Amino acid sequence: MSDVRGAAARRLARLATRAVVARPGLWRLFRGPLRSAFDRLAPVWEDIQGPEALAPLAHALDRLERPPARVLDLGTGTGKAARLVAERFPEAEVVGVDLSPAMVEEAHRLLPSALAGRVCFEVADASALPFEDGVFDLVVLLNMIPFFGELARVTAPGGSIVVASYSGPSTPIWTPPETLRARLEPFGFEHVGELEAGAGTAFLARRPDPG
Repeated sequence: MSDVRGAAARRLARLATRAVVARPGLWRLFRGPLRSAFDRLAPVWEDIQGPEALAPLAHALDRLERPPARVLDLGTGTGKAARLVAERFPEAEVVGVDLSPAMVEEAHRLLPSALAGRVCFEVADASALPFEDGVFDLVVLLNMIPFFGELARVTAPGGSIVVASYSGPSTPIWTPPETLRARLEPFGFEHVGELEAGAGTAFLARRPDPG
């Protein structure tokens, strides 16, 4: 049954990504169905992909110019990316958000006690984030639909964005790098690089610090 649910979620995620990146206003049509699909998958989500799925993100983190102090993990799921970032940068505070309450519940359950003081999770919609402007030095998206206006709003001057996919174009939630460049440049982001690791890819962009 979980395989059937997973296949249906992948089809929905692929359709939603293409539609919403092209026309963000369509998100209102996909928000509810995606929340429900990932709520159903939450109990098995942690084991669907192994550690290799984090390789593109880890490679991109190696390219950052300086350690971030505050990190946002968008579409955190069960918190894999948030945990990786917190382990990689032991001084950083990490906030993981997800549209699915069941995913956030799993992320809380799986969080090691050693990270509990620096990592937190909450339910939030990436199209309308409950954070002030420019508060994150790093924003991470692992297999996540990008909402470009909100990404730009919450990223601090000098901050970076990493968009990673565990299997590149085969990933259900994937945005072509040329689209990422074109949509981020009007917000002042500079394209830093496109990386490959394992079967996946990552895109790294940085907002210059005018100071």
